[in-house]
This record gives sequence, C-alpha cells and structure tokens, in this order.
Amino acid sequence: MKFDKLGLNNQLESGLDMMGFEKATPIQEKAIPIILQGKDLIACAQTGTGKTAAFVLPILSLLSEKKQENKVKALIIAPTRELAKQIDMQIEGFSYYTNSSSYPIYGGGTGPEFENQKQALIKGTDIIICTPGRLMAHLKFNYFDTNSIDYLILDEADRMLDMGFYDDIITIANKLPKKRQTLLFSATMPLKIRKLAQNILINPENISLAISKPASGIKQSAYLTHDEQKIKLIKSILQKQKKEKALSHVLIFASSIKSVKEIKKMLNRSGFKASDMHSGLDQDQREETIRDFKNKKINILVATDILSRGIDIKGIELVINYEVPHDAEDYVHRIGRTARADNTGEAITFINSKQIRNFKDIEKLIENTIPKSPLPDYFKKGPKYELIKKKKWRKR
Repeated sequence: MKFDKLGLNNQLESGLDMMGFEKATPIQEKAIPIILQGKDLIACAQTGTGKTAAFVLPILSLLSEKKQENKVKALIIAPTRELAKQIDMQIEGFSYYTNSSSYPIYGGGTGPEFENQKQALIKGTDIIICTPGRLMAHLKFNYFDTNSIDYLILDEADRMLDMGFYDDIITIANKLPKKRQTLLFSATMPLKIRKLAQNILINPENISLAISKPASGIKQSAYLTHDEQKIKLIKSILQKQKKEKALSHVLIFASSIKSVKEIKKMLNRSGFKASDMHSGLDQDQREETIRDFKNKKINILVATDILSRGIDIKGIELVINYEVPHDAEDYVHRIGRTARADNTGEAITFINSKQIRNFKDIEKLIENTIPKSPLPDYFKKGPKYELIKKKKWRKR
C-alpha cells in the first residue's frame, strides 16, 4: 500500500514523496492506521522490517495536528543509546516537513550533556527518545513534568526486559498520565512481554508479523570448526570474498571483548580496514567508529552484542557470528543487520562442538536447516554436526 492511502498528515505525505518513500512495508501498513485512530498497540515484527517508521510517522502526523506547546508530548524508550540515536536521526529526517522537534537522552556522556538533557526536559521538546536508565536518573529530580505526555512508545521491548529494565519501565509508566496512547514494539513476544503489556496498555490492538524469522534475502550458512581455527577461518572467508567482490560493510559478532580485540588485531595485520565496538569504549569513541563505518573509512566492524539491535546501516553485505549466540532469538537479531529494506546479504556462523545444541535450537526456531559449508582443504577437520551424548554412570 502507498503512504498516501494511510491517512497521514498532508505535509508529512508531501515530505515522504519528496524523500522517495512511496510504498509502506507490511508493519507500517498495519500499524499506522491503528495508531492514527488513537488505539494502544502491541506490534511484533522481525528486525529490519521498517517498524521505527511504523510508529514515528503516525506520531509526527498526530503531533502536527496539535497546538504547539513547549512541552514533551511523546516519550520513546529504547534499550541502547545506539538505537535511541538511530530513532532520533529518523525523526530528524521525517520531521523536516513538520513543526515537530526531538531530543535524544542516554547515558555515557559528560556533565554538560546531562545538563543539556535536563534543559530539553524542562523547556520541552515534542519528542524525547531515551534509554530507561538515563531517564530514571532524570526522574529522581522534580524538574521533568510528565503531565503533558500523550504518547508512550516502547521499542525493542523484549530486549529491554532481557537487560533487566522491567521495574524501570513500570516506574516510568506510572509517572505518566493514565490517559495516554501506549505503543509496544517487540521482535519477540514471550510471556514477560505480555505481562508488561497487561500492566501498561489498555485494550490494545495486536499485530504479529513473521515472528523470529530472518529476512528472506539473507543467505545463511555455517562452518563446524574448532575454536583455535576460527580467526584463521575469518581471514580465509574475507580473502575469498574480496577476490569475488568488493565488500563495503562487514559486521563480525563475538561474545567477549577479548575476542573482539583479537579479531580486530588479526584483521588489521592482514591488511583489512577493521575497527571494534564494545562496552569498553566511551561514547565519543563509539560515535566515531560508527561514523567511520558508515563513511567506509573502515570496511569491517567487530562488535559484541551491543550492536545486534542498535545499528541500522544500509548495505551491510556480510555478518559473521564468531560463535553461536546463546539465545536463538539473538541469532535472528544479529543476522538481521544485513538484508535490510528488501536488500540481500549473507550470514555465516561458526559452530564448535559445544554449540551444536544451540545451533539446532536456532534451526528449530526459524524452521529451516542452515547449510553447513566444508572447511578449506588445508584446515583440520571440524566436529560432526551431532549432539554429544552424556555418559551414563552406573552405581557399583
């Protein structure tokens, strides 16, 4: 369906047309009319389906119909600073054709940044995009008047609960007006999300699209390999890919900061332009790294799961999982960094003997058997793709 059929404000429609946005994605097509009707909403859709615009566009449309006031009208809560910044950037682009303003609030900055955030809350901006922890820090003081808030949006709600923010979200919701519109967006819908929804939403509409399934444009494969072979295998894959085509953006996920640093060091020694992203970096370093990655000053970014839901860069051609994610759903989020917005991409996962069960869980979740690629001829033979049977001990 085209955007001009969804009932958005005329200014916003004209802006979308000038920006080249013509056809809505399925989640946008279903969510936008419900939000414009003022109903609460629970929306479950996989990563990379355009769900940020699914709530940003109707909120901007609704705000454009309201009287302009120097008060916060909409509160968007996201799990990480990266995602909060990403949402703010999208709002900045779309709101160019409206009178709405926004301000991101997240931790990791300096004293002056906290003061700037405080002023945004006091003086008012239409939309605040924030992380739960940072907003709670501001709410400890009494300068943020929440009575003007008409819209509460929770993005990546499942991720926030995984990070332990359930109580914070309930506390924040209780400080807002009871008469408000609440929207909950999540990639998965476990029991704890339903419990949260029952506590903060009123008679919500429900949308569920392609739960926990990778985008169809992702070519998935895996290697069965021993841990000591993994770094050499990354080098082999990238060298082969380099011969076949020029790769602009490669994202490598590893579970530990130690592994991230080792991989980056090896890649730089081998002549690749690589950098790292993890919780040990300060905010300025993270921003510089993301900027260099977007501008192709570096082609390879090695990261912990800090980026699995918080990065939206067009054209990531390859995602490599250095090891199998512990949770099957995290696999979907990791590989969802490629093949976004109907593009194609590739995802490769390394499996050691202890991670076979986890990978079988992933295949069960996505209802697909992922092809296992043979190791290069000069590599030691990898483990077999079969579960290790536990030994049974008999009493003597």
